[in-house]
Amino acid sequence: METFESLVRAEFAPKNTFLNTASSGLLPARTVTALQEAVLIRAEGRPLDPLFQDVEQSRAAFARLAGVPVTRVAAGASVSAHSGLVAASLPPGAEVLTAEDDFTSVVNPFHTRGDLKVRIVPLERLAESVRPGTALVAVSAAQSADGRIADLAALRKAARAHGARTYVDFSQAAGWLPVDAESYDYTVSTTFKWLLGPHGAAFLVVPPESEGFGELKPVLAGWVAGEVPWDSCYGPIAELAHSARRFDVSPGLFTYTGTRSSLELIEEIGVDAVRAHDLALADRFRTGLADLGYAPLPAPDSPIVSVPGLGARQGELSAAGIEVSNRAGNLRASFHLYNTPADVDRLLDALSP
Repeated sequence: METFESLVRAEFAPKNTFLNTASSGLLPARTVTALQEAVLIRAEGRPLDPLFQDVEQSRAAFARLAGVPVTRVAAGASVSAHSGLVAASLPPGAEVLTAEDDFTSVVNPFHTRGDLKVRIVPLERLAESVRPGTALVAVSAAQSADGRIADLAALRKAARAHGARTYVDFSQAAGWLPVDAESYDYTVSTTFKWLLGPHGAAFLVVPPESEGFGELKPVLAGWVAGEVPWDSCYGPIAELAHSARRFDVSPGLFTYTGTRSSLELIEEIGVDAVRAHDLALADRFRTGLADLGYAPLPAPDSPIVSVPGLGARQGELSAAGIEVSNRAGNLRASFHLYNTPADVDRLLDALSP
């Protein structure tokens, strides 16, 4: 019987101490193999049907992860593109509530509209700041800079009380934190971080067709957004897909082939097991930091740990084979399923005075 340990060790053999999943995750061995096969399909001139099938299998796997029907999942290339789609659906003058210093791809498309009222508040005040007239609340479930987790339960309650829609980015959470997309109007997630996929795939979950897809407009629709894509290659699309696929953009086929394999691994291991593993390592790191006299930024129950004043050491740590991030002068370490207690201890030893 395969265990967490055996599954992980069969897929990962990093050559360094990689503690930077919040930037990008490692590719599993099965994903590398799938990507190589996809390249050969192109190089040898074989039909691309299997690669298009991988897009649909990836969509279905993400739908299971998010807890929604596959008909509610749109496939795209980036969070910013999906944010732009949501922003384009809002009427002029609509108020959008965002969290202070949230990730740019989540919030910037609302600013660039130019005719929306974007209000920015501290993350811990987000729910209490929803008010009559707020059209949309946009926030990351886990903050990229420091790992803080948004109080999504309070946000849902406040948004419903005032008739506001919710747009939640799970890019720093999907893979270790349950997504529960059913609880929000829109959710989005890239797949190259905790979901371990290649760069270039992101999924948007939208309301069902019976609810008008949340009034989203398919402003990016190309041929793949047609009900019958291969009959939608020329001229205006006669019939848009009756599912969230109407919001698709033409997929990067290699990327989705790799994404399919990576999502399969996450499903096999299970998000709950990944979460327990990741948080245990983060807690070990926080304890070790306290012993060294360092105080990380508060981010309980998060596998992302940010330490003020140590970001400048990122370069020397990288030279020593330890990969972390420098975010606004803070050292950011992030722990995932391929990491071990030995990885944590190596970083702590490197940070010892």
